[in-house]
Amino acid sequence: MRAKRNRFSWLGLAAAALAACLAGWMLLNLIVDPFGVFGDRVLGWWSYDMSFNSRTAKFSYLEQHHEEFDSYVIGGPSAGAWSTETLDRYFDGHFYNLALSGNDMRDVEQYARWLVGHYEVKNLVLSVTVDNARAHAGDDRAITEAMPCQLDGSSSLAYYIRYLFAKSHYGLNKLMCLGSDSIVPSFSDRFDAATGAIDYSDRDVEAIGAGSLEDYLESNPEFTDLPASTPLLWQQECISSVAAIRDLCEEAGVNLVVVAAPVYYDYLSRFSRKEVEEFFSALARVTPYWDFTSSSLSRDPRYFYDPASFRSHVGEMMLARIFDDGSVYRPRDFGVYCTADSGPARLWDVEEPDRTGYTMELPILMYHHLSEETVSGDTLEEHLAALSEAGYTSVTLADLRSYVEQGRELPDRPVLITFDDGYLSNLEIGLPLLEKYGMKATIYVIGCSMGKDTYKDTGEPMTPHFTAEQAGEMEAGGLITIGSHGYDIHEVKGRDPEPIRHGVLQKEGESEADYAAFLQGDCARFNEVMEPVLGRRADILAYPYGQCSVLGEILLAREGVYATVTTTPGMNTLVKGLPQTLRAMNRYDVEAMDLTGEELTALLAGE
Repeated sequence: MRAKRNRFSWLGLAAAALAACLAGWMLLNLIVDPFGVFGDRVLGWWSYDMSFNSRTAKFSYLEQHHEEFDSYVIGGPSAGAWSTETLDRYFDGHFYNLALSGNDMRDVEQYARWLVGHYEVKNLVLSVTVDNARAHAGDDRAITEAMPCQLDGSSSLAYYIRYLFAKSHYGLNKLMCLGSDSIVPSFSDRFDAATGAIDYSDRDVEAIGAGSLEDYLESNPEFTDLPASTPLLWQQECISSVAAIRDLCEEAGVNLVVVAAPVYYDYLSRFSRKEVEEFFSALARVTPYWDFTSSSLSRDPRYFYDPASFRSHVGEMMLARIFDDGSVYRPRDFGVYCTADSGPARLWDVEEPDRTGYTMELPILMYHHLSEETVSGDTLEEHLAALSEAGYTSVTLADLRSYVEQGRELPDRPVLITFDDGYLSNLEIGLPLLEKYGMKATIYVIGCSMGKDTYKDTGEPMTPHFTAEQAGEMEAGGLITIGSHGYDIHEVKGRDPEPIRHGVLQKEGESEADYAAFLQGDCARFNEVMEPVLGRRADILAYPYGQCSVLGEILLAREGVYATVTTTPGMNTLVKGLPQTLRAMNRYDVEAMDLTGEELTALLAGE
């Protein structure tokens, strides 16, 4: 009898242990909620959830936040780069980006039905690509691809049980990633949950202007190592879903705009021309749409994050074309409005563009203090005279910004002349010489050194710097643009307490949050000093010692800094429509190179 009781006791303990394990397993998935199925009410890390199943996470997010929005951009990954801020401005709406991983148009249709049936919807922008005609997820989906049961009509009990008892490594991975969450997007944190857009902030500060097209292709091999093409097997299903979305919007009075998104030309060429033409012909018969699939822009990979994903700035160009906004650059052949009468756009008649029509080579010269020990006034005059005689025209950062954003032309041989630190010699020696030769220059000043001849609070003598008031007077004169060299991020070994900060980089052991607070605070202090005299916030910056990082670039972009320069020698390539080519630009250190005027112009000419 005792043996029998012991056996039942062990069975009870085993059952209790099993029940405890199951309860723990279930609670882990319920509380951590790695796919956002249960509303992620504890951690609230929606970006992670969307990165691992955008379909479930975005549905749950909108259930909590849909009252904030009245318009949606919807589609596969091609929709991910649309800026909701830009969409809001053009459509006068409040957009959410419903880019979904995968390209099955059935999913998009089901989402559209839910949006129109349950929320207020004024505008729906539908993004379509050829990939939509080759994608069909099927019914037996992985847990990372499943649709919400509310949308596809599947069993709610089976749906929630599946996610309650999902493999524990999904929840554990989310907990592990919490400790490494960063401002810089990663594979596990790729969405901006508040807007729904894919977070490309790291890609939008890539220094693609500091290298050549060949450099870009080398660092992005997906443009040259294209996978084998697959047939467009699901054309009819895709077109049927688009037709259903059209009918849904017409019945509900929703403004529907259909857009065929740009793809890299070599990527498009992988597919059968006959199948592609049939697909877009069918699309034109179903609904009018804007076709951006193929243009001269599609021939340049720098306009794309990957062969099937256009850059966010290209999204702005698309909206400018749709709304006929002439203030934003776009190629002349970019965007065709297609209808049943006109038929699809001619996708294959796109020749390799003449890159001189939309790119410009730009040298940037870097000077500091003007003296016999560095670069003398005589040498500077020799340089300016040689540049002028060789046909170079000095430009400003504002000129460069107008070129990349609006397409306004630059002179044939532009040169950007820069001075770092804000030395008094720039005013007393440099400005008169610039006036003599009609040259413009940018001076990047150190905020805490303005008007001083001693180093910070140490009392140590240093080369005198001009004052903030003098900076304002110089800029008002029209030849000088004042930029930031930081307020106090220019630490010097032997003068500042150890450990010093290396330029604008994080200190060893400094948390990301502390670093972000430091950099934002430094920008605020600089603007506190300079905004009253300049009448604007600092929006251009030279990195101390030329050192920069992706994190620093992202943070500075958030502070409104649109152009940065380093000390890396080399030319720069500006690209119309890509403002990021003004980031982390190269500069020639004229003092270190010790050049004559003739040698300088020979260098710039590539001789």
